[in-house]
Amino acid sequence: MRTRAVLEVIALDAEDAVAARAGGADRLEVVADMAADGLTPPAAVVAAIRDAVDLPARVMLRPGDGFAAGDAGDVEALVRQARELRAAGAEEFVLGFLEEDGGPDLATVERLVAELDGCPWTFHRAIDRAADRAALRKQLDGLPGLDAYLTAGSPLGVDEGLDVLVAEAARRGEPGHTQRLVVGGGLRLGHLPRLRAAGVDAFHVGSAVRPDGWGGPVSADAVREWRAALDA
Repeated sequence: MRTRAVLEVIALDAEDAVAARAGGADRLEVVADMAADGLTPPAAVVAAIRDAVDLPARVMLRPGDGFAAGDAGDVEALVRQARELRAAGAEEFVLGFLEEDGGPDLATVERLVAELDGCPWTFHRAIDRAADRAALRKQLDGLPGLDAYLTAGSPLGVDEGLDVLVAEAARRGEPGHTQRLVVGGGLRLGHLPRLRAAGVDAFHVGSAVRPDGWGGPVSADAVREWRAALDA
């Protein structure tokens, strides 16, 4: 018997969080500014979401568009934000930074992980821009709290990355592949049968559950459709 798949929904505010829960989401990813593909949200938004729902919520740590962390001052500012978010109730996080050569920015990641002090976290779609996905996984393996990769298998989205995702799912449990594969980025309902058959058990949606686009709220009915498809 297959295990229930995790459905993670992007929430920009408490209204989104309530709708996601009503539709059957298992977890939230809390972000701001989807025009930049998701940045660190204000602590007040995180606190409001924690007050509104009891779903697990992974909070984005990302200061700007792209996957560079910036200079030492930028990194310390992000560390302070992480501290503020934890004080506001954040217990899980999403982060990921690359060097100019496409390798992981280990110094920044390790600095943030030290501040998170064991909180679980996802390495996000920076992996899809990495020069070498396998090498990145090996370099990050063993970092405290790292339990998931959010990936489309390609910077172009799941349509292009499907073969990569299926291949990585087959390696689950191997060194560098012990973390959960969370598939998101252009994910469509039509992708689910092949991914579920490959053993993928976690999925991430954003615009797919917003009929009016990013200017509108999460639709509980749209989330419910994804929940039903995953449970079928």
